Amino acid sequence: MYYNHDPRFPKDFMWGASSAAWQVEGAVAEGGRTPAIIDLNSKTKKPFADNSYAADHYHHFKEDVALMAECGFSSYRFSLSWSRIIPKSDGKVNPEGIAFYNALIDELVAHNITPIVTLYHYDMPVWVDEELGGWKNRAIIDAFDHYCRVCFENFGDRVKYWLAINEQNMQICYGHWLGVSKGCKDWFRDQWKINHIMNLCHAKAVNACHEMVEGGKIGPVPGCVPIYPETCRPEDQIAAMNAEEFTEKLWIDTDVYGEYSNFIKHYWAENDIDPDIRPGDEELMKSAKIDFIAVNCYRSNVGKYAPHDAKQQDYLLNKNGVKGQIVFPVEPGRYALTRNPYVEYNDWDWEIDPVCLRYELRYLWDHYHLPMMITENGYGAHESKDADGKVHDPERIEYLRNHIYQLGLAIEDGCQVIAYNPWSFTDLLSTGNGMAKRYGLVYIDTTDEEQNAAASVEELSMKRIPKDSFYWYSKLIRSNGRDWGKEMLK
Repeated sequence: MYYNHDPRFPKDFMWGASSAAWQVEGAVAEGGRTPAIIDLNSKTKKPFADNSYAADHYHHFKEDVALMAECGFSSYRFSLSWSRIIPKSDGKVNPEGIAFYNALIDELVAHNITPIVTLYHYDMPVWVDEELGGWKNRAIIDAFDHYCRVCFENFGDRVKYWLAINEQNMQICYGHWLGVSKGCKDWFRDQWKINHIMNLCHAKAVNACHEMVEGGKIGPVPGCVPIYPETCRPEDQIAAMNAEEFTEKLWIDTDVYGEYSNFIKHYWAENDIDPDIRPGDEELMKSAKIDFIAVNCYRSNVGKYAPHDAKQQDYLLNKNGVKGQIVFPVEPGRYALTRNPYVEYNDWDWEIDPVCLRYELRYLWDHYHLPMMITENGYGAHESKDADGKVHDPERIEYLRNHIYQLGLAIEDGCQVIAYNPWSFTDLLSTGNGMAKRYGLVYIDTTDEEQNAAASVEELSMKRIPKDSFYWYSKLIRSNGRDWGKEMLK
């Protein structure tokens, strides 16, 4: 298709932004909520703040929704906190948790903003981990099914778009970093048992949604990082294919087709891996028919040939925001990742590659023929207020403009994309970098240092300050993707 074109977005296209409960809500010990594993993990990342206060969305949600409406949003993707809804292993529902999310959903609906709800976004309740064994034990399947059914029963009359498990592929690929591997003695093999249990939980959620929510639609949320081959060398082509398989494709294949690919079955057999597939499991997976694919896509990678005698290297992400700190992985005999000389990088060594979004959408549409929505895409940066109290973020505007333009080109290519919800609406707690790495269209007037020193949230400003990107995005939304703020055709 055309390299340069003048894209048109569908009239009913949904524009909004995204967040996640543990990163934005705060109020971790209020309203009947009990701790999540991610709470404990976040307390070990000083000098970055933990999630005790985050963006204090719990106390500011009406103000936040009013700002969404001011910006022109027609959708908002957020997650529910499992431990706020079901605080203990007795399975009893917390009425305060239900009341909070009902109030948030009602506020969104009152402003004509479509809620898009993630059921699980990295925040395993401590009671699930300690009493049931977390993702390592099949006891979680019934507990997760119960939680999902409580959510569908209480919110399904107003929430029609549901997302099951956020970035399951990333939770397995980076299990040590995200805490999923906790307690595993042989992660090389145990990860596939955990992955299988997560697939069964996903299937339960899909089937319960279709059973309980009239007109309900549900899909997976893979973390998508398209991988280009370094050169036209045939071995680099295979290496890029291997990297795609082991970081993304095999998960989406399973979600779409309800069965494991021959590729991964052969890999298991060759490496003496038993994912513990029991009678009835395959039938359950096959019965779960997803309605769409939610796409989290920030960047691309480059794959190259790695010989069998290469030295293995784990993926070491840049955690301090100083360029040049990333260490790319090497998987001997499979692939290695490397820098791309044709794209720019941000301070955390993430590729800035707008074309990758079009590439990814084309790939997903060609392979699966399912509607898609963008649920994460954004620019993290060090930011602060200027002397005038405003926040100027031209790099984010450029990032969003170029990525949305490529999204528009993907739609012109024939891809069915129904929504764009970048990360994030407000600044929130970055998974690895606290408040130091800011993604929001709206600045939250707080810092890691202030949050670490505060005895209560009342000591913090938490003022909402729309950034320049907020106003730019508002104009784009109100023109339905026509007012770019600059000439886009080349």
